Amino acid sequence: MPALDRASLRPDCGNCFALCCTAFGFSRSADFPVDKPAGSPCHNLAPDFSCTIHDTLRPRGFRGCTVFDCFGAGQNVSQGLFLGKSWTESPDTKSEMFAAFAAARQLHEMLWYLAEAQTRTFDPDASHRAAQLRNTIEHAVGGELSDVLSLDLQDLHSQVRSTLIEVSEEVRAAYRAVGDDHLESALKPGADLMGKNLRSRRLCGADLRGAYLIAADLRDSDLSGVDLLGVDFRDARLDGADLSKALYVTQPQLNAAHGNHVTRLPADLEMPPHWQDA
Repeated sequence: MPALDRASLRPDCGNCFALCCTAFGFSRSADFPVDKPAGSPCHNLAPDFSCTIHDTLRPRGFRGCTVFDCFGAGQNVSQGLFLGKSWTESPDTKSEMFAAFAAARQLHEMLWYLAEAQTRTFDPDASHRAAQLRNTIEHAVGGELSDVLSLDLQDLHSQVRSTLIEVSEEVRAAYRAVGDDHLESALKPGADLMGKNLRSRRLCGADLRGAYLIAADLRDSDLSGVDLLGVDFRDARLDGADLSKALYVTQPQLNAAHGNHVTRLPADLEMPPHWQDA
């Protein structure tokens, strides 16, 4: 079942003033072929806020663009907080708009996780805490600019994190990771599993929050009930893996990885375009 109300937490680039292409900066790396300072438009940005190389971002070296997701913050800031008036029309709003986007993007991501937490927990108290946090955040992002900019993001992050961990512990308790003792001891929050061969493993119930799974081989593995909050999946192999019941998966994580048409995904996430030929 899709998590509550997550349809509104998807990017709608047609109703955004290309805030991800302007507000944030990036450095030349494996994900970007050039440097771009924060607050400046990408040189591939068209006057109508579209991307002139959208269909060829990966072969041109802009893989980072294909991984980014604003969780719907872009259209909310553009059309809601700034009433459809762009930073090009009103240059004096530029700094506030970009600051609002940076904050709203974090808030929308929190909403994504909290919506899932509500659907996964059987504890009415945990569900209530998740709902209260969602109400606080939704009130801010649906209100005035000052409501967003005045939020204590650090405190909110702490509260949301505690709730997500609580729900994770409850969900994972219903699963049991199966494997040798050495492997189980390696499956822990923040673990360095880069390049690790985890193929055809039953990892159910593992806590991999914040782990590094860069280029790890997870083909045909079962990740049911695995906490994947903040996991770095860059170039991980997910062909045939089962993530349908994994915890806290996001579209950016999938976009950074490799999979195929038999990879099982949560109901409200999509197979990335670059998986189609796998």
